[in-house]
Amino acid sequence: MNTYDLIESIKLKKVFGDLPENTTNLFVDSRKVTNGGMFVCTRGYTVDSHDFVHSAIENGATVIIAEKQLDVDTSKVALVVVKDTFKALAQLSNKFYDYPSQKLNVFGVTGTNGKTSVTNLIHALLRKDGQRSALSGTIGFDLDGELYPSENTTCDTLTNQRMFQQTIDNNIPNMVLEVSSHGLALGRLWGVDFDVVAFTNLSHDHLDYHETMEHYGYAKGLLFSQLGQDLSNPKYVVLNHDDEWFDRYRSMTPHEVISYGMDANADFKPENITYYNDLTTFTMVSPEGRFEVETKLLGEFNVYNILTAIACLYAKGMKVSRLVELVRSLPPVNGRMEKVDIDAPLSVYIDYAHTPDAIEKAIKSVLPFKENKIIFLVGTGGNRDKSKRPTMAEKASIADYVILTTDDPRYESYESIVKDLEKGMQHDQYALIGDREEAVRHAIDISEPGDIIIFAGKGHEDYQIIENTKYPHSDKEIAREQSKVKYIKS
Repeated sequence: MNTYDLIESIKLKKVFGDLPENTTNLFVDSRKVTNGGMFVCTRGYTVDSHDFVHSAIENGATVIIAEKQLDVDTSKVALVVVKDTFKALAQLSNKFYDYPSQKLNVFGVTGTNGKTSVTNLIHALLRKDGQRSALSGTIGFDLDGELYPSENTTCDTLTNQRMFQQTIDNNIPNMVLEVSSHGLALGRLWGVDFDVVAFTNLSHDHLDYHETMEHYGYAKGLLFSQLGQDLSNPKYVVLNHDDEWFDRYRSMTPHEVISYGMDANADFKPENITYYNDLTTFTMVSPEGRFEVETKLLGEFNVYNILTAIACLYAKGMKVSRLVELVRSLPPVNGRMEKVDIDAPLSVYIDYAHTPDAIEKAIKSVLPFKENKIIFLVGTGGNRDKSKRPTMAEKASIADYVILTTDDPRYESYESIVKDLEKGMQHDQYALIGDREEAVRHAIDISEPGDIIIFAGKGHEDYQIIENTKYPHSDKEIAREQSKVKYIKS
């Protein structure tokens, strides 16, 4: 692309040296720079890429975008100094890829719990309907069935624009994004032209970053306030009518709001919910009438997730009757109250629950079909929000027996993590086992026929982060292996 046209999108700038006629690509990682590329220096929590500018030049960068004057040879490389490289990157990446999100149907989902489930449901329903779809979130970047890894739930600005362009290049019209509060607060979604945005719920999480629930809530609200004021292009906001943030989020946008929830005033609401150990049924009241819904997804929280996904796709013109038909055929979301096929007289589930609210809902979802005892394994990450740990254990105490462990201990000791959790226990039927593999094996070992076991905190993840290294770990596979030892070989 012509370099002059590209940087024209930035009003306030100082240019040192001669700009090359063309720019071949944009980069934020100096190691990935190729000849003729533009390197944008950004600041992270631990890394300031201004420090790697010489590496970028050695790899072929011909333009450097920075927030300060740098010691570079401007006879060989052009230096453009701007006030804010993050905002410059949003402008540059959007312009370089010709504003690709404007050419797609873009869905965004935020909230403390349920983001992954709802985005996966929207993605799966579109594909079941014969529409091609891409998905970006916790699981990575799913390009209509082809999965690519990604580092964050919500990718950086440049990666987002590249994913949009890749989606377009593959003739895929729909893009679904899992939107984190960190991503919103850090401006990773700047320049994304959403069509439908949704909110699941807000509960205690990430206060090590946001500090207060008010700051956390308003970070989520950026998704709605940033939809803009242009009403000539219809956009829709899907909100949880039962959440206390409903009215505040509704007031943040001029665009039409579609609600869901148990509240009688919700546009999509369930009646006559019946829970089974392998499916859920309910009557859904909707703007297009009443429909009988049957789903393999379990528990009340998944009723909410289904309502959210249906409301989002209804907003973009799909018939509710068709969506109800498609929901019936969907498998459970990977790692979200997923029932494990296991050779033992037990009911075993894996779930991603790692907040007090999600833990409570996970346990309550299996209470209707409890026969013997409920064993609940709960872990939390090291070097992260410690304030929620006692409340997590308090909610886990609904179970008959609780195993307090870790999920990704990072640089924090096992003892520090489980002792923080222990402060919230409401009964004495529990064990402290910091090593998660040992904890999973313990859950199987102390189980009896008819028990229900829930392994919470890791869900679909097949690794554990210890210090800064990822080690292979699968709750599902460890449980299967240990059940053979206890129930088959015995």
